[in-house]
Amino acid sequence: MDERDFFDERQEKKMANLNCPHCQQSGEYEITWFVRTKKRQLPGRGDDRDRAKFAKARSYMLRKDDMMACKNLRCRKRFEISGVQSVVFTE
Repeated sequence: MDERDFFDERQEKKMANLNCPHCQQSGEYEITWFVRTKKRQLPGRGDDRDRAKFAKARSYMLRKDDMMACKNLRCRKRFEISGVQSVVFTE
C-alpha cells in the first residue's frame, strides 16, 4: 500500500507574518498547506507490514508554498519562506 492510502488530504490556507529580505517590510501572507489527516481505520487490503505502518502514522501538515512575492508595491520581489516550518505534526 502507498502512504497516501492512510490519509485524507485537503488544502488549507493559514496566515503568517513574514519579512521581505530585500525591503525589510513585514506583512501578513497567506501560506497554502496540504493537511493530511489519518483515516480512522486501514483500508481492507493491507497486510501485517501495512498495519504496522498505519499504527505509526500521524496526521500532519505539509507546506505547499516555498516562495512569496513582497506586498510592497515598490519591491514586489519574490523571496523564500524558509523561516516557516515545512512539516508540522498535528496530534
